[in-house]
Amino acid sequence: MDIKEIQNLIKFVAKSGANEVKLEMEDIKITIKTGSERTEVTYTQPAPMMAAPQVIQAAPVETPSETPKNTIANDSENDSKYLTIKSPIIGTLYRKPSPEKPLFVEVGSTINVGDTVCIIEAMKLFNEIESEVSGTIVKVLIDDSSPVEFDQPLFLVDPS
Repeated sequence: MDIKEIQNLIKFVAKSGANEVKLEMEDIKITIKTGSERTEVTYTQPAPMMAAPQVIQAAPVETPSETPKNTIANDSENDSKYLTIKSPIIGTLYRKPSPEKPLFVEVGSTINVGDTVCIIEAMKLFNEIESEVSGTIVKVLIDDSSPVEFDQPLFLVDPS
């Protein structure tokens, strides 16, 4: 059943004056409820059957006897003195203007307010992401051609 058939069914039910209609077929289930002011449609379709996941047991990894837990905490404390450039949109991050061109910025690059630090592709549009801070890039937090979420940290900048 396609969307056009569902829309026609909704119109038919609305004109008929019925309060509720349920339609169940082998692969879909549709419930249409009408009221004095609004029509409510519930459309459910079962997810396609997938093969059972295979369990792959990884070989045990030996961990060093002295795990530097303090190092992780120190990294967090050290990172707190840096400014973070975050993603303003959801999309795919590119660190270069094109595959054959050099990176916009890398660790050690000095940036100013308004400098382009990367490009994020969202819905076939390429958006240049400009720095809102000045300083030196000390850490790149995302790989090239990786998906990014809104407000995801991308770069750490030392403002001094």
